[in-house]
Amino acid sequence: QVQVVESGGGLAQAGGSLRLSCAASGRTLSKYTMGWFRQAPGKEREFVAAINWNNGNQYNTNYADFVKGRFTISRDNAKNTVYLQMNSLRPDDTAVYYCAWSPFVAVLPRAINDYDYWGRGTQVTVSS
Repeated sequence: QVQVVESGGGLAQAGGSLRLSCAASGRTLSKYTMGWFRQAPGKEREFVAAINWNNGNQYNTNYADFVKGRFTISRDNAKNTVYLQMNSLRPDDTAVYYCAWSPFVAVLPRAINDYDYWGRGTQVTVSS
């Protein structure tokens, strides 16, 4: 069993920044993939970013096209925490952001069904 708790959401102006945190417990974080997803009102949940650990003190990351160059995913294994730094925010980034844990190690899945444990989400609202 893995527990996942997001924090750091809130209100930002267009062009501003927010940093989301995701604290995981229950299993060693470092071996597995962690991902961020988001769901806007009336829309389906979509992949944002994922990060894993490739056995060489390096991390692989994967981003949705609409956040490349603006969002950065990172992790602190000692704290069992994953972060999502969001810069150059736009109003269409407004959504509930979810952190999730995947048992995949060697790949960075984007499909919702590839993630087993989810947090309750944190609201991000970007005003124009």
